[in-house]
Order: sequence, then C-alpha cells, then structure tokens
Amino acid sequence: MSEKKETKAFLNVGIDLGTSRSAISASNGGRHWVESYVGWPKDFIARKVLGKAVLFGEEALENRLSLDIYRPLEHGVIKNGSARSEAAVKELIHYLVQLAQGTDTHEGIRAVVGVPAESFKINKVAIKHAVADFADAIMVVSEPFSVAYGVDALNNAMVVDIGAGTMDFCIMHGTMPTDEDQKTILTAGDHIDQQLQSMIHERYPAADFTLNMVRRFKEQYSFVGQSSSPVIVDIPVEGRPTAHDITAEMRRACESILPGMVETMLELIAGFDPEFQKKVRNNIILAGGGCQIRGLREHLETILKEYGPCNVRKIDDPLFGGADGALALAADMPDAYWEKS
Repeated sequence: MSEKKETKAFLNVGIDLGTSRSAISASNGGRHWVESYVGWPKDFIARKVLGKAVLFGEEALENRLSLDIYRPLEHGVIKNGSARSEAAVKELIHYLVQLAQGTDTHEGIRAVVGVPAESFKINKVAIKHAVADFADAIMVVSEPFSVAYGVDALNNAMVVDIGAGTMDFCIMHGTMPTDEDQKTILTAGDHIDQQLQSMIHERYPAADFTLNMVRRFKEQYSFVGQSSSPVIVDIPVEGRPTAHDITAEMRRACESILPGMVETMLELIAGFDPEFQKKVRNNIILAGGGCQIRGLREHLETILKEYGPCNVRKIDDPLFGGADGALALAADMPDAYWEKS
C-alpha cells in the first residue's frame, strides 16, 4: 500500500508597499510591517560593527551613520533611474516575505501587491520584477482598491488612501475600477513634513532638527481645525533641548493637504452617475496613515455637507488596511487572473 503524498497549500500574501511604511499580511496568520528604509554597511568596519549585510526599517535608521541608506519608494513608486533603489525594493520585499513565511513550508507563494492608483501602469512592471524571485504568481492592484476589497466597500463607495508619498482616490461601483474611477495626488504625508519643516525653521531659525524629527512630531501631534492642547516639542538649540510651541505650524502644515483632497473628491463624485452620487457621498472611507490626523474626518464631513448629506468614516486598522485587503483579494482570486512569475 503506497503512502499518500502530503500536498502543501500555497501561501497567499498581501503586500502594501508604502513610501513610509510597508506591510504584509499572510494566509498563515502572519502580519508584519517595517518602515520603508533599507541600508547597506558603508565599509568593512561598518559590516563588522553591525554584523549584517543589510538592515531594514527602524534598525537601519538607528544605524544610518554607518550605512548607505535608501528610502527607495518615492511617491509610492520605485525611484526612476536608480539601480540601488530597485535593489532596495527587492530586498524590502524579500524581507517582508521571509517574515510572513516564518518556518512554514508551502507549495509556493502567491502575492497581491498594492501600488498608487495613477502609477499603476508604469509601476506594475517594476514591482512585478521586484517580486518575481519570491512569488510563484503575482497580481498588482491599486492601493485604494485593495483597501475597498478588504472592508467590502465594493459598490457605491469612495476610498481615500492617505499615504506618505501619495494620496489615492478610488470610486467603487460593483466592478473592477477603471482609470477614470481613480486619481492620485502628491500632496500627502511627505508634503506635510516638508511644509512643517519649513515653517518651524522660519519661526525658530536657531533650532537644530532633521526631517525625520519633524515626521515624528507629525505622527504624534497632527491635527486640523482646533487643537485641544498646544503642541510643545523639544528641539535642540546649540546642543541644549529646548521647548518649542509649534501648534500653529502643525495646523497649517496639516491643512495644506485639504484643498487638493477636497477638490479631487468632488471631481470624482461629480463625474459619477448622478443617480448614485448621494450614495457615494454617504460611503466615504479614509485609509492610510494620514487618516489618523485628528479632526480630519469631521472637517471633511463639514465641507462635503455643503453638497448634500454625507458620511465619512475611517478604517479600523490604517497600518494593515491595504495589506489585509490584498490578502483577501488573493484568497478570492480566480486562477485565470494570476500572472505567473
């Protein structure tokens, strides 16, 4: 009597490649994220000190003086013309897949990867090349579509995914979204950081700070509208930590993304079938790290109510919303839709 050969199932993974953070969700229950930094030791001394050939995320940032460090995704896409950035994205994807796999063995890996809405065409081939060595089958989708799939907002809904490099919009109407249903603008989290850095420098020229410090201030204190308390941060002045009030600067920087955001939302809604525009206004979903800006949801509702009743809500898990949606898509994907690597 012959033994029955054990067959191993595919490991499905959903990957959200972000300018600031990247996340992966897997069918074995694994969920991991890392800040989108990749660094190689500068020389043999750095390699000896660090004991690793490549570092990722927070560990790379903490050791950046010893590294050639890259944040390889600019506006959510691989930086053009940079072989090192392409290599960094490949290393980042490999690292995420290794985290998701753990010690499990599978027949193979199937990966759904999210990219910004309007960069979909130009970025699709580059992302496929980066994933090809680590997955047997690939599908590349737009990030707001993967979010919509994950929260089952597939009909008469709008997803606004506020990332670091891009802000992506997608209207869902019961079918796969077309190019006309999606938009991308570049005034997103990185834009806030740059505005805030400039404003703080203008007000406090003696303060000594980096863009990374400014990013941390934003992540902790961002708001639009009225703040319930002042935003006070410590910034060195001539080497001495000194308290600085940046309440006004934080508000102005965060609100700098609102005009383009509202204009794009209204443009997409106005171009939709007029009989269903009310339904879309009442089903607007905010995703991505930027949806955590305090007061943003309420502020948008106030503005959009001038055009009729509306309802704006945030997804429960901004960090894994895109990756979880991509994983759900991988689980449901008919075989004919997969592209073999």
